Amino acid sequence: MYSEHRTTRRRLAGSYLISLMSITLVLFVLGLFASLMMYAGKISVFIKENIGFEIVIKKDVKESNILKLQKELLNKDFVKSAEYISQKEATRRLTEDLGEDFLQWLGDLDNPLLPSIDVRFQSSYANNDSLSKIESWLMKKSIVKEVYYQKSMIQSINQNVKKAGVLLFIVGIALFVMAVTLISHNVRLSIYAKRFSVRSMQLVGATRGFIRRPFVVQSVVQGLIGSVLALILLTLLLYGVVNKFPELSQLHDVKYLGFIYGCVVFLGVVLTAFATCFAIGRYLNADVDKLYA
Repeated sequence: MYSEHRTTRRRLAGSYLISLMSITLVLFVLGLFASLMMYAGKISVFIKENIGFEIVIKKDVKESNILKLQKELLNKDFVKSAEYISQKEATRRLTEDLGEDFLQWLGDLDNPLLPSIDVRFQSSYANNDSLSKIESWLMKKSIVKEVYYQKSMIQSINQNVKKAGVLLFIVGIALFVMAVTLISHNVRLSIYAKRFSVRSMQLVGATRGFIRRPFVVQSVVQGLIGSVLALILLTLLLYGVVNKFPELSQLHDVKYLGFIYGCVVFLGVVLTAFATCFAIGRYLNADVDKLYA
């Protein structure tokens, strides 16, 4: 008798651990996917906000007029940064890139480099339609000679970002459905091992709420433990990735990470609780013959 009782306890403990590991892994995958979406979104914004937009100024324009245009640009909502590059600075940069003074090869010819303003826009304006309107507005300025940016590259970036967004959305929906299915399946298996206990409590007159309550509490605790373990694994993984690629630390969003962590805990608790309620309801309404199925 004692041996059978000990065997039953081992089976229940094994079932609990397997269920806990499954919940932990499912929540870890969901948290990891959400983190990847965060980094993907940040990388997308970073790329868009670093698209080059060069405003070339006409020759012999007073520096005060150029600085006035720069200030006007910085006051615009769609501009993130605007850097004035003088002719002297442009010459210095080109000399560094070439590794030698190119002016000596020009002889008596004037320096062909012109002053310019290097502009970076807010990510929401980094598209060809918005940039075309901005270009038209700038070309009306008397001091502007031309505006240069790579239209084909911008279009390609935006198309790829949209495709990646659709793909991530589809994968996210698929992962969520899989998470709900796996958690529900594991909870049902865990309760299946206790189906006779449910029937015994019914036979002695226990109410549905009284029978359901301890199972729901246990599942909530299990979901909470699983979510905490998943977050520990996720934190260790993110820490390792950032250590290997330090530049990713610039893309960290503490608020978004906090939101992800909160969602993982919420899903761990809510999904296990709902799955338990449905599973218990099945055995509360089941015939005695079905308990042996």
